[in-house]
Amino acid sequence: QVQLVESGGGLVQPGGSLTLSCAASGINFRVYAMAWYRQAPGQEREMVAIISSFGDANYPDSMKDRFTISRDNDKKMGWLQMKSLKPEDTGVYYCNLRWDQEYWGQGTQVTVSS
Repeated sequence: QVQLVESGGGLVQPGGSLTLSCAASGINFRVYAMAWYRQAPGQEREMVAIISSFGDANYPDSMKDRFTISRDNDKKMGWLQMKSLKPEDTGVYYCNLRWDQEYWGQGTQVTVSS
């Protein structure tokens, strides 16, 4: 059974940093591209970063300078480092794996507020 478990969310002040983790099990992690999405209240889910199975990362222009995605195929882990956080970064962040099928984690809440 495939499981993706996100962790690392929480409350952070504007300008602060946070690192989210995604632990995968029951899957050949290394062949899947991994992405992070977020969903703010009342908004559609949007992708904030994606990394290929080979480690090539891409970001929307608005995230490029503040978010860093990484992965360790041997550990079946992925991370999203976020800095200079803004209140509009608030939302539930989801880990996503995609190849022949697509899998989602349950999400972790990030709240940016003073």
